[in-house]
Amino acid sequence: MSVANLDLKREIIATCLRLEKLGFVIGTYGNVSTRVEDGLLITPSRVEYHQLTPADIVTVSLEGNVLNGRRLPSSELQVHLQIYLSRPDIGGIVHTHSIYATTVSCIHESIPVIVEEQSQVIGSVIRCTNYIPAGQHKRLGEEVARTLGNSMAVLLANHGAVSCGRTLAEAVFTAQIVERVAYIYLMTKAIGSAIPIPSEFVNSERERWLYKYGKAEDKAVDN
Repeated sequence: MSVANLDLKREIIATCLRLEKLGFVIGTYGNVSTRVEDGLLITPSRVEYHQLTPADIVTVSLEGNVLNGRRLPSSELQVHLQIYLSRPDIGGIVHTHSIYATTVSCIHESIPVIVEEQSQVIGSVIRCTNYIPAGQHKRLGEEVARTLGNSMAVLLANHGAVSCGRTLAEAVFTAQIVERVAYIYLMTKAIGSAIPIPSEFVNSERERWLYKYGKAEDKAVDN
């Protein structure tokens, strides 16, 4: 095991424990992965997070073949694999069952861009997939990748959410934004309907957050 992969495997375990502390996963419902040069590293199937060791994290090629690991990869491997295949800009993925995002997934609604942090971090609508029955792993992976589109997050109908990032740390941050946005969306539905941010400002805010935020070129625009 290379030092780099050892560090990444430890980061995956730390991420699982953080997601559990946030209340975004329970038991073994949820999974985490990060892209590596020869494919991806992913959590194993049905192993409690507090019991994970680096040796439990599975290395899988982009063809879906296990390259290293003593356990089976997550049963939702195809979700991660199909996203990595279709989105080379994504380097980390977390699948969660957080309360508010899962609630919205149960009404099969997509969340329009309604708050600034959604436009910046997620960059688009948080779309909801069609319902895919349990066990149809390849079909679920393809449906998730298709529905994700150009966004950094997607809802899995009656299931939960998948959040992405350029890095694993960013994917966790995306998951936090998804849960916050889902809560706000449900609150707006209780009092009326949210007014989406115009698409041109969504695009400009996403561009700003990716390439300018916190840098000298990120200057205020005076009216």
